[in-house]
Amino acid sequence: MPFFSNKLGIDLGTTNVLVYVPGRGIVLNEPSVVAVSQEDNKILAIGIEAKRMIGKTPGSIMAHRPLKDGVIADYRTTEAMLRYYIAKALGRWNIFRPDVLISVPAGVTSTERRAVVEAAIKAGAKNAYVVKEPVLAAIGAGIPIHEPLGHMIVDIGGGTTDVAVISLGGIVSSTSVKCAGNKIDSAITDYIKKTFNLAIGDRTAEEVKIKIGSALPLNEELSMIIKGRDYVLGLPRSVEIKTNEIVKSIGKELREIIKSIKDVLQETPPELSSDIIDRGIIMTGGTSQLRNIPELVFRRTGVKAVLAKDPLYCVARGTGIALEHLDTYKKSIIAKR
Repeated sequence: MPFFSNKLGIDLGTTNVLVYVPGRGIVLNEPSVVAVSQEDNKILAIGIEAKRMIGKTPGSIMAHRPLKDGVIADYRTTEAMLRYYIAKALGRWNIFRPDVLISVPAGVTSTERRAVVEAAIKAGAKNAYVVKEPVLAAIGAGIPIHEPLGHMIVDIGGGTTDVAVISLGGIVSSTSVKCAGNKIDSAITDYIKKTFNLAIGDRTAEEVKIKIGSALPLNEELSMIIKGRDYVLGLPRSVEIKTNEIVKSIGKELREIIKSIKDVLQETPPELSSDIIDRGIIMTGGTSQLRNIPELVFRRTGVKAVLAKDPLYCVARGTGIALEHLDTYKKSIIAKR
């Protein structure tokens, strides 16, 4: 018996799209990449298949990310991507138009929010709801957001870092900076270009970050061999790179993330600040898995930081929980049209 659901939660991220179906959990986790053929503007591949093509396409094919810094940069492609993921998550026999709940960054403008809602409706949703990412991340991390207690969430994704203090189901103070995983990747690319005269692609930079990256210098450094193209000779070459070089290269980006946390802490009412000192800062999002980032936050702010369980899935799980209890979370959900 196929499982029909008329509700879907979507974590619409700059780097990954996760789809949550109540009763089934996270059914889909794919890169938000679309490959388009330039001659007839046709969409050739979406998701994992399209990501494999990044940096490896002939001139006639473009593999690109339709979302930039957490918001829609290319409307048509985003709509196609949503349609594909909605259909894939629900299966081809589903005849119902689902209610869709989508995450948006905390600093989203009303125009950007409307674009998300319209793209979802056009992609086949009956109703589309938008909820700010930190609220969903908090729900997904298992924080009781309705209590009159201050909770601080730092959600570091691919395109944006969202920082928010939540109490009584709503956001008390928040900020959203366009500095997160992707900016860290570009910083690594730039560093390798300047230091070794070597050109590497986005995928290699991301691999370096995951395998040997850290927010603080390590005593026992990790190292890896990276391969790329020599800028001077134009020939392929490989070099060895160590953790502490990466730490140095991404310092500026990490400082910007820490600054956003400090800014929110400074705006927080004193009663809630004392709650945050007791409870600590909860870190979610894929990039918060960078080695030692909670320790860095603790050293710079004096507040202990804890990594949530499965930080990458917090927002997606939050969309699912919010969908199952729509009436409870009504207050933090923004209207559907």
